[in-house]
Amino acid sequence: MNDADAPQIACSAKSSAQSLSRQQQARRAFLRSLALIGGVLGLALSAYVPLLRDRLARLRPPGALNEADFLAACIKCGQCLQVCPVNAIRLGDIDEGFGIGVPYINARAQACDFSCDAIQCILACPTGALTYDKPDFLPVRSGAPLTAPPVLKAKIDDPENTLNLQERMGVARLARPEACLAVQGKGFRGSARGAAFKGKLRYTEVDRWKPIPIHEHPYDVPLCDLCVRTCPVADAIELRPRRGADGVERMTPEVLAACVGCGVCEMICPAEPAAIIIGAQAVWEGAT
Repeated sequence: MNDADAPQIACSAKSSAQSLSRQQQARRAFLRSLALIGGVLGLALSAYVPLLRDRLARLRPPGALNEADFLAACIKCGQCLQVCPVNAIRLGDIDEGFGIGVPYINARAQACDFSCDAIQCILACPTGALTYDKPDFLPVRSGAPLTAPPVLKAKIDDPENTLNLQERMGVARLARPEACLAVQGKGFRGSARGAAFKGKLRYTEVDRWKPIPIHEHPYDVPLCDLCVRTCPVADAIELRPRRGADGVERMTPEVLAACVGCGVCEMICPAEPAAIIIGAQAVWEGAT
């Protein structure tokens, strides 16, 4: 190579380097575009996938309007959550579609035991999404209204001992009778859900106003009746003899019309998973 060719070679090398740089920039821009498109599609799909989960009814706080009306009226302010004395109310997470930030109750983790007496979440709701009195123009599902004001056991001796609640949150049902200790004829001794369980419950014999951790209140009963004895509503559930297919009569939890669907029976059930559960937003259809 002579000296005359050197500028041409340098120019060619520079051109090749610039071309390679442009190709790399174009590649990076293309990859960024793909990532952006993927992110947009992911966010879009995230609004649809949870709708499949949203088909499953969620247990709403007391006094909630029918689901569509409740979702429309709730402004996700969290006021109901802040006043709940047992922290039963949670807010829907991002994986719950249109339920993001909407209050619900996971009864197995922490049920509503009406420790507030006056249902403070309804009083705190600023929009009427939770209400004592549903407006006349809103529909009422058949089987949702309570036939009589529910009597709160903690207020049984008070001049006014009922809850100002006209519609049930859901209905309890014995979903796994084979797991029920009462049906098995067994008693229960110890902490209902184990020492690590964080759920709380109001025990009026301990303190009418202050709920305590369930693990601090052990049981010792010859025949398990925890769902009956801890139910906060009078005459909502009883142990009654039922004859099985084998002809043997066994004491069995029977849910009655006074059930409001609070979820205490599901929370306290020592079987794992619970033998008795709440049908969220379920209506009364007779003995279960």
